[in-house]
Amino acid sequence: MISAKQVTTDKERDDAFSVRKMVFVEEQGVPIHLELDDQDATAIHFVSYDEDVVFGAGRVRDLGDGIAKVERVCILPSYRGKHLGNLMMEKMENYARENGFTKIILNSQSYAVPFYEKLHYEITSPEFMDAGIPHRAMEKKL
Repeated sequence: MISAKQVTTDKERDDAFSVRKMVFVEEQGVPIHLELDDQDATAIHFVSYDEDVVFGAGRVRDLGDGIAKVERVCILPSYRGKHLGNLMMEKMENYARENGFTKIILNSQSYAVPFYEKLHYEITSPEFMDAGIPHRAMEKKL
């Protein structure tokens, strides 16, 4: 069974970090010190499983003023193209709504902009580089 959930245990947190390392550090070449950062301590983490096999991760941070920032959304290559990122985003958006946030912002890697546009996110910036990867800022009102 496919599932996505808010992290509540050390194992789930470790699973989320493992996926992030595989995607961002190993696959995309982001330096580990940029990927696993000091924001991890206060962020709310999410993880996706296929039965007991982890395949996705993401986090949400409270920026104040009703704004949540979705970050570090990733799906392992073998699970991409199956609409499983939608489930992860749904869980993070539901968390944001349930906790009183009125807007979500994120920095999408440019290749993933169409994914977020299908979820009704709007581009709010020109393309910029982050960790050597082209990005666009996006937002969605809740």
